Amino acid sequence: MALYQLCLFQNLGYSKILQIGEAQSSPLFKTKCSNYVHRPIQCKASTVSNQAIPRRYANFGPSVWDYDFIQSLTSEFLDNELYAQQRNELKEEVRTMLCKMKNPLYQLELIDDLQRLGVAYHFKNEINNILNNVYKNMDSFVEEKNLYFTALKFRLLRENDYLISAEIFGCFQDGKCNFKEWLSTDIKGILSLYEASFYSMENEIILDKARDFSLKNLNEFVKKYKNTDLSFLVGHALEIPLCWRMPRLETHWFIDFYERKQSVNHSLLKLAKLDFNMVQAIHQEDLKHASRWWNKTALGGKLSFARDKIVENFVWTVAFSFLPHFGHLRRVLTKVNALITTIDDIYDVYGTLEELELFSDVVSRWDINAIDTLPEYMKICFLELYNFVDEFARDILKEKEHQILPYLTKVWADLCKAYLTEAKWFFGGYAPSLEEYIDTAWISIGSTVILIHCYFSTPNPIRMEDLKYLEEYSNIIRTSSKISRLVNDLRTQKREMEDGDVIKSIQCYMHDTGASGQFAREHIKSMICTIWKKMNEDVNYSPFPPSFTEIALNKVRMSLCMYQYGDAHSIQDTKSTKWKSSLLFDAIPIP
Repeated sequence: MALYQLCLFQNLGYSKILQIGEAQSSPLFKTKCSNYVHRPIQCKASTVSNQAIPRRYANFGPSVWDYDFIQSLTSEFLDNELYAQQRNELKEEVRTMLCKMKNPLYQLELIDDLQRLGVAYHFKNEINNILNNVYKNMDSFVEEKNLYFTALKFRLLRENDYLISAEIFGCFQDGKCNFKEWLSTDIKGILSLYEASFYSMENEIILDKARDFSLKNLNEFVKKYKNTDLSFLVGHALEIPLCWRMPRLETHWFIDFYERKQSVNHSLLKLAKLDFNMVQAIHQEDLKHASRWWNKTALGGKLSFARDKIVENFVWTVAFSFLPHFGHLRRVLTKVNALITTIDDIYDVYGTLEELELFSDVVSRWDINAIDTLPEYMKICFLELYNFVDEFARDILKEKEHQILPYLTKVWADLCKAYLTEAKWFFGGYAPSLEEYIDTAWISIGSTVILIHCYFSTPNPIRMEDLKYLEEYSNIIRTSSKISRLVNDLRTQKREMEDGDVIKSIQCYMHDTGASGQFAREHIKSMICTIWKKMNEDVNYSPFPPSFTEIALNKVRMSLCMYQYGDAHSIQDTKSTKWKSSLLFDAIPIP
């Protein structure tokens, strides 16, 4: 299959993907090397003896949102009967509108707006009925030759797990399987085609061609036209396609865009604003709960080398699921994220190899009596990990009558094993091949731990057939983890190398091939696109409940968001602080 050109992530530099032959002329990394330069190591006082032990150290800085700020959060939209009544009235108004519509195109456009405005979850039954009808009657629609309608239909059906064939676009191709040039004037249709192309699976050549064709024409369009509704949508899509975006931030952006449209539906707009603020108030309560737990552990203060980022650890969970009834999941996974971040810093920043081997052994044995073998700072961390996992497992045993402790201890042990492998690479000055790196790094990104805890934290019942797939890290877990790792590498590589971390996928590919840094980055981006196709397929054929596979997908979307402009999980700059505030703290004004 031809290697297509992408201009996705303009801020991430998702531009041209070079041809393999170009690497041979690269002036950099002509020979494969077996080691790399470490950052100078600082001497920090040991907690084990009176001797100074050379340690890596990263200055992450304090959070801009401290404990007192988080606990002081209040919202007029929390448990407000007047707002609840207004929302119910608006919901019924929109529901009536949705049910009265008969034109399939108008129905799909309204569904698209409901999804992007973040209120589709209120109309799940109505939307399912419409999509079922559209799917069953695809051949009868006179709009079949309409590119906009066809692409919108394809995207919404695939997005909602309908197995619709990409051959639906065949009527828009010529005898050479290229998209017909007369379509280039239909920018609305081309934009819809572009968004649809990102639901492609492996070997769907027609969607590769759709992406190439739409990308070319959309780039030409934005150069010529500015300050129109369509140009704003095109520019937004070229920056990051819709299905790759973090849903809740997309909702915030789209509410603002929708309000400025000439064809705005004021009832729908008010519902979206009101619902966003009411759900945000629930998120604030979840954050306050997680913050109290984090403050009680005192890990942020006791382990001064580690990242004290409870807001960042929480914001991931809003991406996993913003739905009001998933509050328990957000509270649990914030704790999981915080523990992963702390343990990651132990391995990547502070621990000596001997200490890391001890810690990995204790986690693998899961024996609280072995804690005395650890230095003091590791005792503090392991005790919090042990207590959290033990309490979580007991709660699930009580509520769902399943003993899940073996699954939890295994996934934490696997994570620490991967961390230890990377630590050995670092201390030994070893440069793994890209394949060897990925085999370990898809676990060390922490997604397996997150997704295993996620499965047990959802309101869904535990199914025995699912437990086997969890233990084996089913395909959807693996593909989600691999993309998250590669996206992370593209933005954290520089900072982590300066802090003295193991080399990342970019350097591994450079060492493997002799490619330049630029070419290696483009190769990693092309890998992300390829694996995403596999993930689209895994989502459709996943053995897990849809809510779980959606969270696995949202995990990747949040990775793209968190690392779009830099390492927003670790570094608080003006841009990342602004979007986190808009998501969690700033209510949308309602006239």
